[in-house]
Amino acid sequence: MLTALGIRDFVIVDRLRLELSHGFGVLTGETGAGKSILIDALLVAIGGRAEAAMVREGCERAEVTAEFDIAGVEPVGRYLAAHDLAGDDGECILRRVIDATGRSRAYLNGHPCTAAQLRETGEFLVEIHGQHEHQSLMRAAGQRAILDIQAGAVALATDVARCHGAWRAAADACARAEAGAQAAMGERDQLAWQIGELERLGFDPAQWADTQADHGRLAHAAALIEGTEASLERLSEGDGAALPAAAAVIARLRSMVEHDARIGPVLDGLESARILLQEAVYALRHYRQGLDVDPARLREVEARIDAVVGAARKYRVAPEDLSACLTGLQERLRSLAAAFDPQALATAEAAARAVWSDVAGQLSVVRATSARDLSTRVTEAMQTLAMPGGRFDVALTPLADPSATGREQVEFLVGGHAGASLRPVARVASGGELSRLSLALQTATVRDAGAPTLVFDEVDAGIGGGVAEVVGRMLAALGVGRQVLCITHLPQVAAVASQHWRVSKRAAADTTVSTVERLTTPQRVDEIARMLGGVTITDTTRRHAAEMLGHQLTG
Repeated sequence: MLTALGIRDFVIVDRLRLELSHGFGVLTGETGAGKSILIDALLVAIGGRAEAAMVREGCERAEVTAEFDIAGVEPVGRYLAAHDLAGDDGECILRRVIDATGRSRAYLNGHPCTAAQLRETGEFLVEIHGQHEHQSLMRAAGQRAILDIQAGAVALATDVARCHGAWRAAADACARAEAGAQAAMGERDQLAWQIGELERLGFDPAQWADTQADHGRLAHAAALIEGTEASLERLSEGDGAALPAAAAVIARLRSMVEHDARIGPVLDGLESARILLQEAVYALRHYRQGLDVDPARLREVEARIDAVVGAARKYRVAPEDLSACLTGLQERLRSLAAAFDPQALATAEAAARAVWSDVAGQLSVVRATSARDLSTRVTEAMQTLAMPGGRFDVALTPLADPSATGREQVEFLVGGHAGASLRPVARVASGGELSRLSLALQTATVRDAGAPTLVFDEVDAGIGGGVAEVVGRMLAALGVGRQVLCITHLPQVAAVASQHWRVSKRAAADTTVSTVERLTTPQRVDEIARMLGGVTITDTTRRHAAEMLGHQLTG
């Protein structure tokens, strides 16, 4: 449950920390005092939209922190652990900071996170019902969403939409194949010719490097031979060649070392040099034996290079990329063959439709079961909301064509009083009936809600008299099993709460700020008296307020 809500510089709230506990609590106050701002702040804390306008005028940033006791709420514990966002045992802290520029930062248990992660966590913890929620009752999409949420079928409905999209894509591919078959035939012929040309070229990246090396050697064979022979002449075969000269020097020094050992290192060095020179001579002779001027082979290699370079220029790629070019052309031809194979496309479309039909069938079964249950629950709730004899029904009408929303149209029907026939909500319900029907739906659908905290933002608008007292008892009953918070203008609702906060505005330093205080029993009497009597509060009004609270006013 929500244990505390901390707000700083948010809209007209400068500093606020609201401590909450289990049960049914209400927030009351004059219109415009900032009651709904508290709900807006909570929405921001659990990943809702953040805007620059939320930062209090003249401040650099706004900050909202929501603290929850998550003991026993196992799904959120598993989620936090899986995303390395866990905090202290049994505690979860969601924090949002909004800059005056509109940028925001999110934190979960002190760890930086995304707004989406705040939102996903918040879905385990809080369920918020707004004062305009009854507007969704007027829209087919809203009615369908209410049923799917109640049925726990949101993920299944998403799968139906995805499968419908896949089926439509397959059907569109069939249509495109028929319309573009002639153009595709020409492209396929061109691709086949290009592929044949590159396959006949037989380009191999590894051989291409060898071909270039062969060309360099063959094109300069005469120069290589001349250079090798000249080097051999200087090293070992000509007058004054280096190798015989080195041998002579070594022989001379060897006779000298007998008389002075200090020449030994010099002699060793020269001997090593002579060995290296000898090895070089052997290597050059072997190299020379492999050199030969071969004009025919040179012409062959040059023809190969011209063919490769010409193909690369034709297909506008580097020679090294010719293999990748061939692969790309082959893949394109295969895709065209598949795309314009009528039999394969028809088979794919039929398979996609069968998948949609199977998933949509599962959704229909779940919806049918939930529709019966929801109809019963809402009808029962209507009896206590000044709609005696009224009936509510969720009608599921089969659709003629496959739809992204499933096999059936979802429509809410209502008969507002005994004997009234069932008709679409959007056509027969008045504003007051819509408010009561919305409340009946909300109380019926939250009965099995997983979220431990329920928030109602003036959902009792348009309700009064004895119905208001019933609404208060309904909300209080919900508060027995979980935490329920309600913003209300109805004294009958406020009187049955176990916790009561008053929201008010005050002027401070040329600005207006909103404050919240938890009321004691005498303060609750005054506040409920204000809600009953308006500006002027009389002793009679106070006695009435005290009677509603179940306390006797003294003094």
